[in-house]
Amino acid sequence: MLLTINQLTKQFGGLSAVNDVSAVIEESKITAIIGPNGAGKSTFFNLISGFHQPTSGRIELSGQDITNMRAEHVARLGVGRTFQTTHLFEQATVLDNVLIGHRLRTKAGLFDAIFRTKRERDEKKKCLDKALEALEFVGLTSLAYEQAHSITQEQQKRVAFALALATDPKLVLLDEPAAGVNPDETEGLSEVMKKMVKRGKTVCLIEHKMPMVMSLADHILVLNHGELIANGTPKDIQKNERVIEAYLGGNSNVSA
Repeated sequence: MLLTINQLTKQFGGLSAVNDVSAVIEESKITAIIGPNGAGKSTFFNLISGFHQPTSGRIELSGQDITNMRAEHVARLGVGRTFQTTHLFEQATVLDNVLIGHRLRTKAGLFDAIFRTKRERDEKKKCLDKALEALEFVGLTSLAYEQAHSITQEQQKRVAFALALATDPKLVLLDEPAAGVNPDETEGLSEVMKKMVKRGKTVCLIEHKMPMVMSLADHILVLNHGELIANGTPKDIQKNERVIEAYLGGNSNVSA
């Protein structure tokens, strides 16, 4: 398993946002995390990616304990991340926004920047190559030199994908990647996620669009009130009574 989570808990004061969750994320698969608002999904992502430290429990990436690592260290080990709301540097170009991603892998410091050392020049070229490669992957090469504020919401989502890919991740965490886009655009983003897996990445997404989740995911985890109430294939989840009750209020058609 690429990611193993054991008895993970995060408390804020007296509230357990994530409560005793154990799960696995399989390599080269698409895992979806669903649940009602306030279920603990984004907190779960924050724990995996190092933005929050857990109250208790353990997280392992490829067998290595990353439980209490800071976000930048987790990212260097191969966890890329997007967020619910896409925040780009609006006055910068699309390319400049993505260039930042591979800087995670560089070692040049202030001295190199001032004196334009060979290491700085080589790493700058590597960052440019990685950014252009990521933009090509998500289908935005033609927009590389457009300012970020001028592109559509769906294109901003693709830029966020490209930025995550530019960090050279093993695992890509996508927080509501299809929020705010229309059905055709949702399908296009789904195809990019499938392509990630074909290229050897592992994808884990939080999403509320059930048709997308049911057609895209290999495995689904369901959270409610911070607890894992179900996990399984889309077919398993569609007929799980606890999921129907907790997530859909008794609606028997989970795929709707």
